[in-house]
Amino acid sequence: MRQALHRLSIATHGKGLVMFTQAVRQWVADTGMENGLLTIWCRHTSASLTVQENADPTVLEDIKRYFEALVPESPGRYIHDDEGPDDMPAHLRTMLTQTQLSIPVADGRLVLGTWQGLYLFEHRRHPHRREIVLHLIGE
Repeated sequence: MRQALHRLSIATHGKGLVMFTQAVRQWVADTGMENGLLTIWCRHTSASLTVQENADPTVLEDIKRYFEALVPESPGRYIHDDEGPDDMPAHLRTMLTQTQLSIPVADGRLVLGTWQGLYLFEHRRHPHRREIVLHLIGE
């Protein structure tokens, strides 16, 4: 059994989903491991991870709109606003999604469906640089 660890930096442009599938695929290939389990961890409380549709960009737009309606920015609605009015809604959106994914690796490749991609979901208005940690255990 072998292990590999990598940190991936992802630039965001404000609220929305940023696909990072190709960077993960390349790193997994570079490890030389054929079979195992990949854990992907987001080190932030106002951004999250998701596996989602990778072909039709309107899916991503609908997801973004859904979360805007579900957890709106609304002055006076939240007590916590130390970093601005988008801060607490970002924390709530992160709670409703996930900060960790587990993806099987078989034959040296991520076991994703045809239309699945890996996304960082930025919940803050302003651009950020987010760090994702990849941990692969396998052989």
